[in-house]
Amino acid sequence: MTTARILVLDDDEMVLRSLVAFLEAEGHEIHSARSVQEAAEIVESTPLDLLLADVYMPDGTAFKLLEDVKQAKPDLDVVLVTGYGTIEDAIHAIKSGASNYITKPLVDDEIRLVIEQTLRRSSLRHETEDLRVTARNELGLDNVVCKDDEMLQVVRMARTMSKARTTVLITGESGTGKTMIARAMHYESDRSQGPFIEMTCGALTETLLEAELFGVEAGAFTGATHQKEGKFEAADGGTIFLDEIANASPSLQVKLLRLIQDSCFERVGGTETIVTDTRVILATNVDLAREVADGRFREDLYYRVNVVPIHVPPLRDRRKDIPDLVNHLVRKHAHASEKAIGDVSPAAMQILTAHAWPGNVRQLENIVERAVVLARGDTVEVSELPSELLTTAPSAPAHAGKTDVIIPLKKALEEPERQIILRAIEYAGGNRDEAAKLLGINRSTLFYKLRKLKVKVPAATAG
Repeated sequence: MTTARILVLDDDEMVLRSLVAFLEAEGHEIHSARSVQEAAEIVESTPLDLLLADVYMPDGTAFKLLEDVKQAKPDLDVVLVTGYGTIEDAIHAIKSGASNYITKPLVDDEIRLVIEQTLRRSSLRHETEDLRVTARNELGLDNVVCKDDEMLQVVRMARTMSKARTTVLITGESGTGKTMIARAMHYESDRSQGPFIEMTCGALTETLLEAELFGVEAGAFTGATHQKEGKFEAADGGTIFLDEIANASPSLQVKLLRLIQDSCFERVGGTETIVTDTRVILATNVDLAREVADGRFREDLYYRVNVVPIHVPPLRDRRKDIPDLVNHLVRKHAHASEKAIGDVSPAAMQILTAHAWPGNVRQLENIVERAVVLARGDTVEVSELPSELLTTAPSAPAHAGKTDVIIPLKKALEEPERQIILRAIEYAGGNRDEAAKLLGINRSTLFYKLRKLKVKVPAATAG
């Protein structure tokens, strides 16, 4: 049994002594009071887990004490006790914030059960709150890795909008982190205690997607054998994130428009109108304005969801963030893989920073995870990077103009390729077969490149 610090309030000295003796025998730390005023002073000055209070006292009622306690110490559980119990008093107690309500004469087993239940609920409540705090700390906007000005503006806008209920549209290429921003907005909001539910509009057929989102009544279609709750019902009090919204069918767009405007809907095959308090965040990787112009997306829905758009820039436009992102992802996957990797070699970081990243942050994370898994030491080296990165030229700087000297691509790639090959041979201890494997090429291709690039392998390491 969980032990607790309990304050017992009762003006009947015999009852008070009996309760104190019983609860101390149960292993609890007990404080006692014979008046509301005395109890209030103890509550204010003493750490407590539970208040067990008689309702009707000579100097007032425990209802007033309960009200004061819930304002000063909302986490303190209160169980009210009375010898004149009525249904009205019980309802009043629970509505006022009491954890439970019991009547005299008190029975030991009943007291023990009520206290155990109350403490168990309190423990679960605190564990849940700890998990929410952890989720916010790990998933909130403070954890978005960025220095780039445009990305910092995204974070500022997302933080502002997290406090509102307004529907938000997040745009950006695939893999830029739209889901991460939506989830962070949820955990920054006053809805963080509610659920965060994700759905991808392009993942299911039209019928199945509507059934998943809005629920379905038994017999609505073949295979619907029982009533099923939809995601909008499940997300009540929280947030639902709809990705790839451009793939929503015309029928689904109509239902979404109504839900966003009126916060209500009907299940598929049903007539009962269901009201939901769900915040909607949407995302797309296509130009919705163009979709509207081409007749593939409803204009009224577009204007309804495009109230506050947030555009997440592609990774190639925020290169200053790449080193920090790489280091963050290395730590993340090293921890998950239980590997002592804490660094990335300068050569590997240069290659990672220069890459165009068409798959954005998602692609970067996949590459880093692979490198961490393959790493043999405590540093991610060039040899752990996939071959497609090793043959990709750095993108031209944004300010490049016609007066810049343009080096032929084949020539520009020679020196980086030469350095990568030398590094692989060095890492392989001079074993060219192993170096070829590290580079993702066969031995004959490696020999060809050694001759073409005039790479001289030191005699001491030649294999």
